[in-house]
Amino acid sequence: MDGGATLGRGQVFSVQNYKKGARIWHRHPHLVWIGGVLEEDISFQTRQVRLKLEDDTQLPFLRNPAFLVGKDDLTLLSYLHEPAVLHNLQVRFVNSQSIYTYCGIVLVAINPYADCSHIYREEIIQVYQGAGKSAREMDPHIFAVAEEAHFDMGAFGKSQSIIVSGESGAGKTVSAKFVMRYLASVAASRSRSDQGRTTIEARVLASNPIMESIGNAKTIR
Repeated sequence: MDGGATLGRGQVFSVQNYKKGARIWHRHPHLVWIGGVLEEDISFQTRQVRLKLEDDTQLPFLRNPAFLVGKDDLTLLSYLHEPAVLHNLQVRFVNSQSIYTYCGIVLVAINPYADCSHIYREEIIQVYQGAGKSAREMDPHIFAVAEEAHFDMGAFGKSQSIIVSGESGAGKTVSAKFVMRYLASVAASRSRSDQGRTTIEARVLASNPIMESIGNAKTIR
């Protein structure tokens, strides 16, 4: 840390949290973030920070306790910042093979660039179907978001919106397709005849070409 920096001012966390042994994140030119541990307390008089990096300035980001890493909701973390978010998503993706993580009411999805059809089977739809608000207590999933929207639409009698946002190639069109598939399946299950179920599902999924055209449109930055 250079001499002109003022510790604890304009930073995410109070300087009192930066004690010897605190787990922190340090920016790396190639790995983006690497873990480390403070080797001494930091005070307002500190001008140099000693770190013991796990893999071999500015005030470093504090790391979350190990028992919080891998939580399915980012808001449960003690420290919510870029390295903490990225690390938690990585742990869930690598260790738990989970591409979905909540951040409050937002569902964060990672594009695995692999076949994940097994988590969108009809049996999975049935797990979330009818769960209502309880869907949020289940494993994070795009079907849980769709179920909650469907439940609120019936409970409050008002239209609901599901916003799918992300960078180009993040999988927005595919996510929207799974939302439509879930809604089509739920609506079809309430139809009394096979013909009715087929008609409802066909109508909902018929909007997919429009979604595809939007998804394939050129992204202007």
